[in-house]
Amino acid sequence: MSIEVIIFFLVAISAIVSAVLMVIQRNPVKSVLFMIVNFFCLAIIYLLLHAQFIAIIQILVYAGAIMVLFLFVIMLLNLGDESLLKEKANFRKMIAYLLSGVILLELIIGIILPPNTFLQTQSPEAVKIGSVEAIGASLFNNYLLPFEAVSILLLAAIVGVVVLAKKKFK
Repeated sequence: MSIEVIIFFLVAISAIVSAVLMVIQRNPVKSVLFMIVNFFCLAIIYLLLHAQFIAIIQILVYAGAIMVLFLFVIMLLNLGDESLLKEKANFRKMIAYLLSGVILLELIIGIILPPNTFLQTQSPEAVKIGSVEAIGASLFNNYLLPFEAVSILLLAAIVGVVVLAKKKFK
């Protein structure tokens, strides 16, 4: 069994456990934290599939921006109820430490291994598909018009929200 398969199974088990813990949590903040662990596990799986760009976007967009938005909304909804946010030492905390340790072990293994360990099992064309260069070339050559249309649509939506917000404040 290769090291890539072992890492995949460790990450897959971590993703499943963190997803189950995310769903069964009573505290929404802890649930969001387990969702972040799940997003990092998915990013590692994307890296194992040689989709570097998607892995980085997974971390930046989902584990970064979207989770900040979720936490902001949760904090706004639970503004007066501080008793839900108190920490208790129990079984869930031990599972969180275990998942963190597994992810740390996976990162250490990824740093220690030589850079071309995983690239030997795939063809050069398959490795190029998930790279930043391949996605950028496809985006700006084949899909330039839809990309620019979406950016103009988003800009119009932002301007519309600002106009509506100004009318509301008057």
